[in-house]
Amino acid sequence: MNIRILQCIQGAKQAKGLTVVIDVFRAFSFECYAFSYGAKRIYTVGDTQTAKRLKEQNPEWILAGEREGVMLKGFDTGNAPSRLNRLDLNGKTVVHTTSAGTQGIVNATSADEILGCSLVNAKATAEYIKRSGAKDISLVCMGWSGRVETEEDTLCARYIQALLQGETLDMKGETEKLKGSAGAHFFDETRQEIFPKEDFYMCTAVDAFDFVLKVRLDGKLYYIEKI
Repeated sequence: MNIRILQCIQGAKQAKGLTVVIDVFRAFSFECYAFSYGAKRIYTVGDTQTAKRLKEQNPEWILAGEREGVMLKGFDTGNAPSRLNRLDLNGKTVVHTTSAGTQGIVNATSADEILGCSLVNAKATAEYIKRSGAKDISLVCMGWSGRVETEEDTLCARYIQALLQGETLDMKGETEKLKGSAGAHFFDETRQEIFPKEDFYMCTAVDAFDFVLKVRLDGKLYYIEKI
């Protein structure tokens, strides 16, 4: 098995084989929690115009998204998993556009298959990869705004790689370190409206979910199903 760890949007463009797009803070953590609250399908969209158009055509759908962490104007919710309990997601379709995670999906145009992943479903993702028999694995860490490498996404890639290679990582210790580095903004009392402290703990709940985020195509649109 050939495993490559790639970074940001440029890495997504280079990805081949079975591709795992990783966004821990917060896109694919958000999507895992959305499914746990009953969401039926999540469309992952690169641009805000398409997202808004889908909402206009389907007013009952939930419109979620951010840029630079801030909820987009006119959207139903941002990208904070801790805010999802304010919505009724049961049986609903969600349209999701973010600065990093969804950009990775739309840019992984050479991939044979795409999965979304976070720490919360990393083990389930690794087990899916093992069952797939895929020879080439691309682990794409989307980082901050798809431009800058971040510790949490690289940690998730390292964890998946370790699982695939039969190795172990001290995930409790590794996630604890994030409080003082990549996750520090969740503990800034002046930024709680954008980065709630609860999000840190929800996003670092390693292997909280036993399902995979499988990317599929609906015409020219990408959507995610829980499998």
